[in-house]
Amino acid sequence: MSSGRRKSRRAAKPRPPRTSPDPYWSGRVTRGSDALDLYPGVFSLADPRAIARSLKRSAERSQRRKAPPFRSAMSMLIFYINRAGKNLSKARRAKLEAAKVELRALFGEPQRRIAR
Repeated sequence: MSSGRRKSRRAAKPRPPRTSPDPYWSGRVTRGSDALDLYPGVFSLADPRAIARSLKRSAERSQRRKAPPFRSAMSMLIFYINRAGKNLSKARRAKLEAAKVELRALFGEPQRRIAR
C-alpha cells in the first residue's frame, strides 16, 4: 500500500565545468602517485626495455613508495595499461606487455605462465 505521498521531482542542476587541469583521476595518479615519481613520458617510450629500466630506476629511487620496488613498478605499469584500455593500439599494448616481461627480468622475478 502506498502512503499517498508522491516523490517530488526537481529539475537537475547543471554541473559546473571542470576547472582542474587534470580532469581525469587516472592522469593525476599517473603523474603524482605516492607509489612512484615517474619520469615524464615514460609510457610513450618506443623500447619496452627502456620503459622497464625507467620504471625500475623510479621505483628504486622513490622515497614515497610503500611496497617493494618491483611491486611498485609493476603496479604502475599495470595501472597504466588498464586505465588506457581501449585507447591503446595493438602495437602500443604489445610494447607495454613486453615491458612487463622486461621488468620481471630486470628485477630477477620469475616469469608468469599465462593460462589460455
